[in-house]
Amino acid sequence: METTKLQKFAQFARRSLMEQVAIKLKLVLAENSTARRENPAAVAEIEKKIVGVAGKFADHCPLTTAHSRRKAQLVERVAYTWFNRFCALRFMDVNRYTRVGVVSPQPGQFQPEILAEAKMGHIDEEMVNQAVQQHVFALLDGNGPSHDPQGEAYRLLVVAACNFWNQAMPFLFQRIDDFTELLMPDDLLSGNSILAYTREAMTPNVCQDVEVIGWLYQFYVSEKKDEVFEGMKKNKKITPENIPAATQLFTPHWIVKYLVENSLGRLWMLNRPQSRLVDKMEYFIKPQMDTDGHGLRSKEKNISANQCESVVQKGFLRIDKPEEIKVCDPACGSGHMLTYAFDLLYAIYEEEGYEPAEIPEKILTHNLYGIEIDERAGELAAFALTMKARAKQRRFFNKGIKPNICVLEKLVFDDGELNAYMDFIGRDLFTTKLASTLRLFEEADNFGSLIRPDLTNVDNVVKMLEEKGVADELFLDKTHKKVLQALQQADYLSPKYHVVVANPPYMGGRGMNPRLGAWARDNYPNSKSDLFAMFIERNLDLALKHGAVSMITMQSWMFLSSFEALRSRILNQHTILSMAHLGERAFDSIGGAVVSTTAFVLENAHKPNFSGAYMRLVDGNSEMEKMGMLAKSVAQSRGQYDHSN
Repeated sequence: METTKLQKFAQFARRSLMEQVAIKLKLVLAENSTARRENPAAVAEIEKKIVGVAGKFADHCPLTTAHSRRKAQLVERVAYTWFNRFCALRFMDVNRYTRVGVVSPQPGQFQPEILAEAKMGHIDEEMVNQAVQQHVFALLDGNGPSHDPQGEAYRLLVVAACNFWNQAMPFLFQRIDDFTELLMPDDLLSGNSILAYTREAMTPNVCQDVEVIGWLYQFYVSEKKDEVFEGMKKNKKITPENIPAATQLFTPHWIVKYLVENSLGRLWMLNRPQSRLVDKMEYFIKPQMDTDGHGLRSKEKNISANQCESVVQKGFLRIDKPEEIKVCDPACGSGHMLTYAFDLLYAIYEEEGYEPAEIPEKILTHNLYGIEIDERAGELAAFALTMKARAKQRRFFNKGIKPNICVLEKLVFDDGELNAYMDFIGRDLFTTKLASTLRLFEEADNFGSLIRPDLTNVDNVVKMLEEKGVADELFLDKTHKKVLQALQQADYLSPKYHVVVANPPYMGGRGMNPRLGAWARDNYPNSKSDLFAMFIERNLDLALKHGAVSMITMQSWMFLSSFEALRSRILNQHTILSMAHLGERAFDSIGGAVVSTTAFVLENAHKPNFSGAYMRLVDGNSEMEKMGMLAKSVAQSRGQYDHSN
C-alpha cells in the first residue's frame, strides 16, 4: 500500500483537528457562550475535566500547570475521537456499508450524500429520529436562526449517524450526548475541510483493505512520538499517557503473514496434515520432526504421511474443532495481526465445512483476543475486525457481536470501599489473590499486558459474586462494577492462549518513568532492560503448554549480555521453531535504519533435539528486498508440501 499521502494527511489532520477543537473549547468556555445557556451540563463536564471540579469557568480564568496539561489532553482526546470517526465513516461509505454516504458524496457531486438527500427532503428515518429531522428541515428551509444553516444541519446529521452506529459499534461510536458534540469542528463542508482531505487521502483504492486504518493510526501519532523522543534527549521520561505514541509501530503485512502463518497456521497444519490451508500461506515453513517425533520433517524418507500424523500428536496442542483456538495479541494496536489471523481462521472454518454466514460470528466470539492500553487504538482494532466480519457477512452489523478487544483501564480502589465490599461478600471468600489482583490494575495504563494477575479462576469468582447479589446493593454498585471490570481484565491476562502473536512496544530503561523502571526490575529481572524483552517473557506466560509465541522485536536480546538470562530461559525452557533475522531497514515507513529487528516463533515447550529454521536477511537494503528474500528463503526451506498418504 502506498502510504505517503496517508502520512501527510494523518499528520495534517492531527494538527488541524487539535487547532479547531481548541478554538471550539475557547468559545464554549466563554462566560456568556451559547453552549452555557443551552448545554450547561456538558459545559460543566468540560470544566470538571480541566479543573477537577464542576463549576463556572471562563477561558480568561488563570490555569495552573496541571490545569493546562489537562486542557491540552482534553483537546487531543476529542480531536483523536473525531479523527477516528471520520476515517471510519469514510471507510464504510466507500465500501457501501452505510445506508447513505455520511461523509462521502455521490460520484460527480461535492456535498456529502446524506446532506444532499436531506436537501431533497429525504432522511433515513431509522438513522435520524423525528426531532432531529424536523430541526434539519427547518434549518435547510431557512426557518431556523443560524448563520450557517447547511453546516449546522450537516453537523446534526453526522451526530445522528454516529449515534446510529453506536448500536453496532459502541466501542468507536459512543453516543454523542455530551461535550464531544460541543467540540466538533465547525467547517465540515468546504473544500478545505477536514472531511475533504479525508476523502482525498482515503481513496476507494486504499479503502479496499482495512489495513489503511492501521497506517492512519501510526501516522496520526507519529509527530507526538517525535515530540516524546525529543524530550528523551533532554532526559524526560515517558509518562503513561505517552507510552502508546512512543511505542507505536505498524507492522508490514509480509511480517504479519510470516508470524501468523507459522504460529496459527502451523498449529492447524499439525492438527490437519492434509489441509489445503498450506496453499494460502506464502511464508509458511513446513513443520519438522525431531528425533523425539515432535513435528514433521520431509527428509525422514522412511516415515509415511500417516505415520507422521500419528507421531506428531505427542508434541503439540490437539485441536478438535476451530472454535477451540484462542489467538491473542497482547499489544494489539490497531489490530493488524488479528485481522490477518481472521483471514486464516475463515479459511480453516470453510475447510471444515461451516456455513459461511456463521463463520465471522464464530471467529470474533471464540478465536480472537486483543489487549491494548491505548483506548483509541483499541477502538480501531475492534473496528478493523468488525469490518473484516462485515465484508464476509452482509448482515453482520445486525448480530450485535463485539470483538474481544480489552483496553486495560486504570482502576483504583480505596481502602474504605474495599472494606465495605469485603464485609458484604465475606472476608473468608474475599481471598488474598482476589485483593492483590484488584490492586494490580492501579497502574494498568503504565504496565499494560505485563501485569501478571494472581487470580486465575476468574469465572468461579464472578459466579460467587453474582450469587451474593452484590449488583442489588445500591451503595456497593460502583465498587462492584470496578471489581467486575478488573476481573474481566485479569481474565484476558490469564494463560489460556494457543497462539500469542505481537509486535510489542520497544522502550529501553532510559525512557521508562521511575515507577515503570522500578516495577520492571522487581517483576522482570531477566528482561528489565527493554519493554520488548519483558513482553517475550510475558507472552510465554500467556501461552498454553506447547502453545506458540510469534513476535517481531529488536534483535538486541540475541546478543547483549544484559539479556543473557532471557536467552538462557528461551534455550533451556522453550524451543525456537523459526527465525527471520531482519536487521535494519525492515520498516521503510519509519526511515528504515532506526531499529534492527528479528522475527521469530517460539514453542512453549522444551524440545532439545528440534532443529529450527533460521533465515539471515540482514543484507537486504529495503523492506521490499527483505520481503523478497524471506519469501525465497521460505520456499527453499520447505519445498513442495507432501499431501500423499
